[in-house]
Amino acid sequence: MPAGVSWTSYLKMFAASLLAMCAGAEVVHRYYRPDLTIPEIPPQPGELKTELLGLRERQHEPQN
Repeated sequence: MPAGVSWTSYLKMFAASLLAMCAGAEVVHRYYRPDLTIPEIPPQPGELKTELLGLRERQHEPQN
């Protein structure tokens, strides 16, 4: 028994932790919306510009 708890409690906590980690990663991935395209020519140092694409889309949407 790891950490002095039963195997069922240990496995439940492990599953809950794994589920929370995956859910958090999905939320962050959807918020930042990374550009996963690979450019043909890599940018020179200092040319790479990053922005929050999800934030820009939310700012231009009309409010209901």
